[in-house]
Amino acid sequence: MLYDYLKQNYALNEPILVSDLHIDGVPMNRIRQQISRLVESGRLKRFDTGIYYLPAPGPFRSGSAPSIARILERKYLRDGGKACGYLTGVCFASRIGVTAQVPMAYELASNRATTEYRTAKLGLTKIILRKPRAEVNDSNARALQLLDFLNEADVISELSGASLSEKLLSYMRLCGLSFDDLRPYLRLYPDRIFRNMYEAGLLQGISL
Repeated sequence: MLYDYLKQNYALNEPILVSDLHIDGVPMNRIRQQISRLVESGRLKRFDTGIYYLPAPGPFRSGSAPSIARILERKYLRDGGKACGYLTGVCFASRIGVTAQVPMAYELASNRATTEYRTAKLGLTKIILRKPRAEVNDSNARALQLLDFLNEADVISELSGASLSEKLLSYMRLCGLSFDDLRPYLRLYPDRIFRNMYEAGLLQGISL
């Protein structure tokens, strides 16, 4: 019964979180028992605690597995198709091209974080998980992500001055972010963010 449900609701190699499984009339302990049987039979694969997937054929006997990016999105960044978190730290800085550092871990801010800061392992991948400064949703995720970067730009950015300003303004235009999107959340950050914004040439867009 569970196998048919999973095939109808999940694609091959799509992460399946046990915590997301809610089947009318089936208690969670029964679901867990059926998951164990499916894993034993090879029809379901375990990625990590509470995370499974229907394996797609691959070049190896074990088949292929979902990417860590897909698992992070399902577990920490999206909830029912809506934003509940975002990449931050060196991960984000690297993506927007202001540092050449190679991230040693995935840094995330997520509504699903239960502490201000913690490190964990997901498979073989190190995760740094933080609580966001405001609850993340579709309308503010980009703004909070950029403000998190600006709060520590002096530490993680390898660009400064006009070069950094040009890169950030280009990113804002690409994402459709305006300074009005940032303003409501500035009070949630320490004063250093204003110094970093000034040094990046961005303060002229904010009326304080």
